[in-house]
Amino acid sequence: MKKPSFSLERKLWKKGIKYVIGIDEVGRGAFAGPIVAGAVVFPVIKKITKKLKFLKEINDSKLLKSDVRIRLSKLIKKHALYFAIDEINIEIINGKGIGIANQMVIRKVAKKASSQIKDGRYFVLCDGLPVPRLKNHSSVINGDRKSITIAAASIIAKVYRDNLMRDLSKTYKNYKLFRNKGYGTLAHQKALKLYGLTNVHRTSFNLNKFLNQPL
Repeated sequence: MKKPSFSLERKLWKKGIKYVIGIDEVGRGAFAGPIVAGAVVFPVIKKITKKLKFLKEINDSKLLKSDVRIRLSKLIKKHALYFAIDEINIEIINGKGIGIANQMVIRKVAKKASSQIKDGRYFVLCDGLPVPRLKNHSSVINGDRKSITIAAASIIAKVYRDNLMRDLSKTYKNYKLFRNKGYGTLAHQKALKLYGLTNVHRTSFNLNKFLNQPL
């Protein structure tokens, strides 16, 4: 499978857009926990040097092992011009629905990242579908497999959210959130049957259907 590159970013850099903000969200399909988005801005990169060799390892966070994501997340934060991470909590997800929450977290992290840019024009590349009321942006289907900047954003967001879910697992031990990260694995479905819903579960996902399933 072809890895992401800087091809989209270079087209914008050539137009004089110095700051390309890559954005991706994680946790959209999970049964529990917040939705998280990351944003990354790399400097204009003409050549991947030895110091930046890690960029060749960057890929869609879902395709990387946990230890690789953790290592790359540290390197991304070290070498990025700017980065930002933000989240939308379970109350908003349940109140407004995951689609609206997804748009909200992308706008939220875009604002957080762009506020760090004091001069020059910026442009946002985000994974997925167009986001209403998000200025200066282009949405890229499967962007985390096409753009290094978007993929980098997915990595820092994934590592951040995984840590949140590990912390939640200490309170909600029966659901093994440290393993499934809130996603609907068979073990998670069985736990819902045995122990019911908690206040970190997405009731907007109609999870009640799992409560009546046979074990």
